[in-house]
Amino acid sequence: MSEGFDAEAHVAHMEKLMGLTIEDAWRPVVVAHVAATQKAADLLLGFPLDDEVEAAPVFVP
Repeated sequence: MSEGFDAEAHVAHMEKLMGLTIEDAWRPVVVAHVAATQKAADLLLGFPLDDEVEAAPVFVP
């Protein structure tokens, strides 16, 4: 899980790293989307699976 994840700091870091410019009016929206994505990732990664579980096979028509 991502305890201590700071979406605002992450957005600021990635903005610099990727050479982006996020307008001040859009920054809260971007931060909110990153925070929502982090929560979704925590749900997915926190789902318990046995080590023996295989990935679903690829469907071939």
